[in-house]
Amino acid sequence: MKYVLRYETSPDLDMEAVVAHFPAHQARWQEYQEAGTLLAIGPMADPRDGAMAVFTSRQAAEAFAVDDPFVTEGLVTSHTILEWNEVLLDSPDD
Repeated sequence: MKYVLRYETSPDLDMEAVVAHFPAHQARWQEYQEAGTLLAIGPMADPRDGAMAVFTSRQAAEAFAVDDPFVTEGLVTSHTILEWNEVLLDSPDD
């Protein structure tokens, strides 16, 4: 089982603020990537459509979102975490 963290953003997303807070956001996700709990992350083609990340556990997804600078600085209007059954890569024992 994997966990998808979905970020919603405002249609009038402040791209200057995104650029300003990106280094801290990147440092945060690099910690999770190095720990092996973050598998993929990125914005939609239009960042105003939000972003998503895939984690190995709900706990990692929740912990990431709580202190992510994009959340704490108000760039994310809401977020959800969904369980995801990755059928193409997961083995039946996962």
